[in-house]
Amino acid sequence: MTETPRVLAVVNSPGSGPRRLEGWLADRGVELDARLGAEGLPETLDGYAGLVLLGGGLMPDDDERAPWLPRERQLARAAIDADLPTLGICLGAQILAVVGGGEVRASYGPKERGSTVIHATAAGRNDAVLSAIGSSAPMIENHEDMITRLPEGAVLLASSDAVENQAFVLGSHVRAVQFHPEAAAADLARWDDAALTGEGYDVAALMRGAEEDDAENTRASRALVEAFAAEVRARAGAGA
Repeated sequence: MTETPRVLAVVNSPGSGPRRLEGWLADRGVELDARLGAEGLPETLDGYAGLVLLGGGLMPDDDERAPWLPRERQLARAAIDADLPTLGICLGAQILAVVGGGEVRASYGPKERGSTVIHATAAGRNDAVLSAIGSSAPMIENHEDMITRLPEGAVLLASSDAVENQAFVLGSHVRAVQFHPEAAAADLARWDDAALTGEGYDVAALMRGAEEDDAENTRASRALVEAFAAEVRARAGAGA
């Protein structure tokens, strides 16, 4: 019997877990090993055919608040060096950007909350994973920090109207997305209403917009995750 390929998922915040991503990977024969950073992370990626770095309200070098971040950056570096199938989401994308030699700035640029249309670049429309969203698709966003410079050699895969660096790839298999394919419209109900209202957002309007986009968002998000799973399975099949 072929062994089920395993993907390590780094959970940076208990409230920002893998959500629907875990079930979608399981449907494609991929096991997700979710580890909360605060409880310790593996020293290496041995035994894993892929890596997912999830979100959280941190900066990539916020080591005092999150002492597991140095280990997470080491794992990100190892994934880049091995060109391991990787999906960095929000903070995870910013970690990949910094580790790869790019730049992330705190509380910089436009905030993006709720459902946001993501537009694939020409490279994104031809990418094995990002092309799953088509030319554009609505995705859940929740960030105020910005990737202001991509690593040298990174290829831009997608942008929004407000923020250019929404998705990129390093090598052939290490991908980063500022948006949240793991998050559905219903997840907005657990966001901090007071904080959003303080920023000037109409929480009910954010919910309505996400719910209106939910079917398209779910289709595109699932297709993206399934394309990532295909790369993981290919890597495992190659005996890497």
